Order: sequence, then structure tokens, then C-alpha cells
Amino acid sequence: MTVTATPIQLLDLAAQHAVIQPELDAALGKVMREAAFIQGADVEQFAEELSRYLGGPHVIPCGNGTDALQLALMSLRLTPGAEVIVPAFTYVATIETVAILGLRPVVVDVRPDTFGLDPVAVAAALTPRTGAVIVAHLFGQCADVEGLLQIADIQSIVLIEDNAQSLGATYTFADGRQMQAGAVGAVGTTSFFPSKNLGAFGDGGALFTRDPDRATYLRQLSNHGQTRKYHHEHIGLNSRLDTLQAALLRVKLRYLATWTAARQRIAAHYDAALADVAGLHTPARDPRSTHVFHQYTLTLENEQRRNQLRQHLLSQGVPSAIYYPLPVHLQPAYHYLNYKAGQFPVAEKLSRSVLSLPMHPMLTNDQVEYIVDIIRRF
Repeated sequence: MTVTATPIQLLDLAAQHAVIQPELDAALGKVMREAAFIQGADVEQFAEELSRYLGGPHVIPCGNGTDALQLALMSLRLTPGAEVIVPAFTYVATIETVAILGLRPVVVDVRPDTFGLDPVAVAAALTPRTGAVIVAHLFGQCADVEGLLQIADIQSIVLIEDNAQSLGATYTFADGRQMQAGAVGAVGTTSFFPSKNLGAFGDGGALFTRDPDRATYLRQLSNHGQTRKYHHEHIGLNSRLDTLQAALLRVKLRYLATWTAARQRIAAHYDAALADVAGLHTPARDPRSTHVFHQYTLTLENEQRRNQLRQHLLSQGVPSAIYYPLPVHLQPAYHYLNYKAGQFPVAEKLSRSVLSLPMHPMLTNDQVEYIVDIIRRF
């Protein structure tokens, strides 16, 4: 078995940052000297650079990814009690922001292969009260946005993309058009939580839209609803990306493509080494979407085998993670929605069978070989 002298981490931000430390220090020093800590020049510059990376949508930075989802929903001006369709298998923020605004989350199941929101399930859940659909692009690749857009267009409802995990993924439509994840629906959102592929040094988030009027409204909503200083036309939030975070994110954005390529190479290594392991499924790929591998997530036969593999890896010094051990409809906070166990079988099965392996750009070939050797001996 290959032996690795370097401890393996699920995510190694210290090693990732060490390579670019002089640039990070320079960016930090510039902000400290200018002392424009709120709405400094780096915030607008980061928005412009991220817009170019995403192919031209308006980018509205904000305080965090959860605020981005809430702001996206606020921009729709839905009436209280309107229904918003959300996936059963996602991080809780996707449903949380719906509930906070007095809207009604309508949970639907996901696809068993790519874990993305199932358009067939969405179509079945539509009612005259449906105002929006939130799709979460999980683990690094796009859900079926073309199928979801077709439903949204026919029903005159809005598609919101929760793109906290798939920044940089590209979706190819049937007609050959390509668009970046998060820049397809009426509004896209992302998070710059430190563990994300483009992570800040604290909280941060952003919204994307191609509608200039919505972009203006979102900028106002994220800054206390003001249209000009001390004039507040809307009820808004205090949700602004700090200048320090924007400056550091500008540095990291320059390396995102390189880091994504490294993640993809590591994923290909995992794929090849684990393809013939019985009872284990490597991540499915939707051929319409590239995959940026925020996570490399296996599925196993059942919860017992998943937990056994996790313990086996840990005993050999290899961490792993379970995203997510309890679907959103079974979380205690959402019991009021009256969903029952067994109602969304795909999401419930995934919660009992998924396991994410170490995945970050600084993993070495020896470390990946060590991990796969342990799994193959399981």
C-alpha cells in the first residue's frame, strides 16, 4: 500500500493559501492603507471580474450565501404564503430563506444519479400558488437547468439557482449554447464560505442576474433598501461584502481555473481507481454539465456499509464527510410542513448512503493513491 508522510485533510486551505501568500498579503495591506473597509473600490472591482468570469451577468456582492438566497427571493416580490419549490436533498439554507420570508416551501425529490432537482417531480408539485423554483447545483455540477427552465417559462414562474457549490461549472443546452452555472435563471446566488471552491476568509456571497433592473433592485435591497444615501425606498437588509474579503477574493479568483483543473484531475484519478469496486458508485456526470468537484461524493449500498467505510478510512488517517445526513423535510424546524419519512425516497436514500472523500487542489498523487488503496482493501 502506498504510504503518505503528509497528513490528509478533507480540505487544506493553509496549503492552498501558502502558494499565493505574497499576493494575499499585498491585497490585505492595500486595504489597510486605504481604510475603506465598507464598499471600498475592491468590492466593485471584484464584481466586475467575477462578471467577466461568468460570461457577463450583473454581479451583486453581499454578506453571505444565505443572504443571497433571501435577497433573491425578496426581489421577486411574492405575496405571503406563495409557494416556492425546493429540493429535499440540499443544505438547509435553501429552504430556510423561503420560510423566513413567510413563503411556503414545497419540497420535491431529486434525481438518484446526479442528485439534482428532478424536473418531473417539479412539474407534479406545481400549483396556482407556485411563485418560484430554487434549484441547488450540488457538489460541483449543474442540475437539469434546461428542463427546469422549460417548466418555469411555461408556468410563468421564476427559477433561482443556488450555486454555492458549483461556481465555474458550465452547462450546454440542446442548441449548443453554453452558460455558466448561476447565470442561467432569473437570479443566481453563491457563497464564498471558506470551504467553497472560491472561498473567502470569512463569510461572503453574491447574486447574479442578467436583468439590469433586477440588479439595481438587488443592490438597493442589500444596502438597507436605499436608493441614495439616507433615502430608503424599500425594506432591505444590511448585507454587504467587506472590502477585505473582496480584495482577497480578487486574488483567489485569478487561480480558480487552475484549482478547478486540479480538482478535476484528482476526480479522474479517483474514478479510474474505484471504478470496479463492488457496492460503491463514483459520482455520476451529467454530459450537459462540466463538474468542478466541490465534493467528490460516493454512494454505497446502505447506511451500514457507508458508516463502516467511513470508520475504516478514519482508522487509517483519512477524513470523510456526509452531506447531508438528514433531508430538509425531516429537519425538526420544518415539521410544520407535515412531510413524512418515506415521502421523498431518493433524498432519504442518499442521506443514508453518500460519503464525500478528501477533495482539494493540494492533494498529491501519493495521497490519492493512499486513499484509494484503503478503499479497495475495505
